[in-house]
Amino acid sequence: MTRQDSGGDRRDTAKVLYITYDGLTDPLGQSQVLPYLLGLAALGHRITILSCEKAAAFDNDGEAIRRVCAAGGIEWAPLRYHKHPPVVSSAYDQAMLTRTAARLHRQRRFDFAHCRSYIPAATGLHLKRRYGVPLLFDMRGFWPEEKSEGGSWNLRNPVFRLVYRHFKRLESRLLSEADAIVSLTEAGKTELLRRPELRGEPRRIEVIPCCVEVDHFMLAGPESRGAARYALGIADDASVLAYLGSLGGNYMLGEILDFFRVYRTRHPGARFLFITRESPQAIEDRAANLGLDPRDLVIRAAQRDEVPRLLAAADLGIAFKQPSFSALGCSPTKLGEMLAVGLPIVANAGVGDVAQTLEQTRAGVVVGGFDEDKYRQALNEVERSSVQPDDRRQAAIDCFDVKLGIGRYDAIYRRLLAPVGNQGACR
Repeated sequence: MTRQDSGGDRRDTAKVLYITYDGLTDPLGQSQVLPYLLGLAALGHRITILSCEKAAAFDNDGEAIRRVCAAGGIEWAPLRYHKHPPVVSSAYDQAMLTRTAARLHRQRRFDFAHCRSYIPAATGLHLKRRYGVPLLFDMRGFWPEEKSEGGSWNLRNPVFRLVYRHFKRLESRLLSEADAIVSLTEAGKTELLRRPELRGEPRRIEVIPCCVEVDHFMLAGPESRGAARYALGIADDASVLAYLGSLGGNYMLGEILDFFRVYRTRHPGARFLFITRESPQAIEDRAANLGLDPRDLVIRAAQRDEVPRLLAAADLGIAFKQPSFSALGCSPTKLGEMLAVGLPIVANAGVGDVAQTLEQTRAGVVVGGFDEDKYRQALNEVERSSVQPDDRRQAAIDCFDVKLGIGRYDAIYRRLLAPVGNQGACR
């Protein structure tokens, strides 16, 4: 399971080009890219990251991220991300990724390309076809459907209809030609295996959920709970529901607020804590339209290091996302983060492996539908549960610890280094 380098020495660690359209200076890059790659570099893999960075984030955090990469033995090649005009800017970024990746490969001679989602994977496909570089397609879910179902791509618009069809054709080629594929969920893997491009090859697909640095999210206790509530202006005896992460698109803000109405009826004086970078005004306006008092909401944007401290204020977490085809491939990062601090969670079925995880670990409750009776039933289950915060944190460790993800990626990397005739698990 080794490969010989140009000097004839056998090795079992890889020289990898990791391509991501998400910037390392973005919150997502800091939570869902760097921790894995730093762990893989610590195992001996030599990693070069090619990313697209948003100007403001790069200007603020670029030097700090560069130091982190250098300390971890990672080479970083950042490009600028372009947002406008739509479609054309993405095509330009795609061209720059491909041009830069080809130059880096000519200089470094990578063992394979690890590509995060579709736009980077198009570059990886170019490297495979032009230079014979093996391709790891880190799929991250069903992106074309996610964009169309969430409303970002209105398929009644002929431009977005063409974009959608382009990426569906690309998806087909990637599934056919990738040497290894990562799905975020077992539900997504099951759906992929129905595709003719996979030819019933389950060994080519590995499931790696969105993992969490569990050690970063310490178990909440009375002291951290009191400190968080004091900082947020929440009474010690108030009940607190919490939502973490982005909103809009397929996230069900209306239903989440409806659940809070039922929660507040059961717990007078309850507060709803939103830890999100979304517009507070938009959330408050939606709450007011539903008959809720916006003063019952506490909305905070938080840096990554602040999130665990703020979550300590909560009694219950919530994660509602519209069930849909694209949701089959979705692994909400918030699930592992809330469990890691010991929070019980109320979530809905039809989103990746969420329902199965909560039912098997008993770390949360799956609502049976989106109406007041089902919400009351879910709250009854939460109140009857004997599962303790330590148990929920253990569920996060067992299911979502970043060490799990690093181990699975390491296994893929080592398989991709095998001689072509021995790559049984990859192709």
